[in-house]
Amino acid sequence: MLWRTLHPPLLRYLAVRGDEAPEDIAAETWLQVVRDLRGFRGGVPEFRAWLFTVARHRAVDQGRARASRPVVPVAEPYDARADAVPSAEQFAVEREATSAALRLVATLPPDQAEMVMLRVVAGLDVAAVAELVGKKPGAVRVAVHRALKSLSRDPRVRSTSSDGRRQRVHGREVV
Repeated sequence: MLWRTLHPPLLRYLAVRGDEAPEDIAAETWLQVVRDLRGFRGGVPEFRAWLFTVARHRAVDQGRARASRPVVPVAEPYDARADAVPSAEQFAVEREATSAALRLVATLPPDQAEMVMLRVVAGLDVAAVAELVGKKPGAVRVAVHRALKSLSRDPRVRSTSSDGRRQRVHGREVV
């Protein structure tokens, strides 16, 4: 259940960070989590924060290692979940919407993009994000607020959903 819930946001976070082979980093992350699970103490929010901390450390390690070894391109992995999707059209629309959102977040400065992904996609609280990125909670709040405001002004952000209705976020229409 943890993997099904947290793996997709973990992959999105790693992809927006700009890491090469986010699937590999996610796999290494889950291996370390399983290895170290016996020593973990805390509830669901602490586990979520711990998972993304481990992922960030694995990504940094991968970035360092990338400089010392060549990259070998491989084919896209087969997504077995695609077979379970009831509608190919729905899958395509959702995938495109997610890709568009991730592309928009990736246009932000890297530190803001990372904080937005940790807050919005990973669902970490401000304190956990602040500890993870080494900033004060107030700085995280301001950076995420500015990033989301900047994204809301982007002309590529659509103000209507796929069915033509206005979208609302936190009780306010997205413009």
